[in-house]
Amino acid sequence: MSSGIASLLEKKLNDRDDILALLQCSEDEAPLLYRRAAAVRDRYVGNHVYLRGLIEYSNICGKNCLYCGVRRDNSKIDRYTLTRDEVLEAAMTAYNLNFGSIAIQSGENSSKVFVDTIEELVRTIRQMTDGKLGITLSLGEQSRETYQRWFDAGAHRYLLRIEASSEALYRRVHPDDDMHRYQRRLECLKTIQETGYQTGTGVMVGLPNQTMGDLADDILFMRDFDVDMCGMGPFIEHSDTPLGERGTDNLFLKERFNLTLRMIAIVRVIMKDINIVASTAMQTIDPAGREKAISCGANVVMPNLTPARYRAGYQIYEGKPGYREVNESNLSGLNLDMIPGITLGLGKWGDTPHFGRRIKRM
Repeated sequence: MSSGIASLLEKKLNDRDDILALLQCSEDEAPLLYRRAAAVRDRYVGNHVYLRGLIEYSNICGKNCLYCGVRRDNSKIDRYTLTRDEVLEAAMTAYNLNFGSIAIQSGENSSKVFVDTIEELVRTIRQMTDGKLGITLSLGEQSRETYQRWFDAGAHRYLLRIEASSEALYRRVHPDDDMHRYQRRLECLKTIQETGYQTGTGVMVGLPNQTMGDLADDILFMRDFDVDMCGMGPFIEHSDTPLGERGTDNLFLKERFNLTLRMIAIVRVIMKDINIVASTAMQTIDPAGREKAISCGANVVMPNLTPARYRAGYQIYEGKPGYREVNESNLSGLNLDMIPGITLGLGKWGDTPHFGRRIKRM
């Protein structure tokens, strides 16, 4: 095992060059990084994996991101919005199965009807579960007033992925118009923090023209932004998108997968007490992808509770898993035998110590 990697892991990782060295470590060296990350997770946030029951509320989206299968201009998918009863039924399924939390995700929409509906749904879910079911939202860029209304209604976590912290790279994977401004994304992230949410962001790994330096900067961005949770996944093309037609500049899927494992591990070593999602995109490339991500320091999974008939319509990337109903004998869908020592944090919100420390500093 490389003494260089071992010595790096004994340091406080603040240096971009050190992060680059870890990202580029050999396959023989990587297990040392992964073991260290898992040990850091166990020490600072415990050996529990928390469940966030995923409810994909709508695939109607006003954005036109070049990589996304539910982008506005994709005319090949059937658009849907769940009914109020369907959302509440999914939320109660999570509650009755002792998930601890749900995550409501949607295409981006800022209409009055959308904002009012989400507010009412959050308030009703809180009432129906006596405030015991944690609520995460991932509903894109909104106004400060909207973020506040949803927070006051009872949501307490918000995930807004930056996708790429490099403004130049961000602009390459989004249309050049006022709907897709990098600075607007940053402003919304800051507003989410200021509103009082546990704040999450994340990036894609393996975007066209992305460099190792970009990935190192992504890690430093999340550290400097002081996020409470993050979700990182490999970029997987969708054939009905502009980037789905450009395969030549992309890292191969296995390379993206391995790089994502390293990103998860490095973020865990640096940001010891945040929540890190084992994304379903990992499972798309490798059936044991989520288990491998957990072995590298992740501690959250998001079983899909969206009614099965709608799931084909929420294919952000091709091959997305999650068509099966949640199996009550294996709520997480994980093979726990592959990750010894890990237990499910059933009935727990799984809030991070990091959030508590950040709030005290405000």
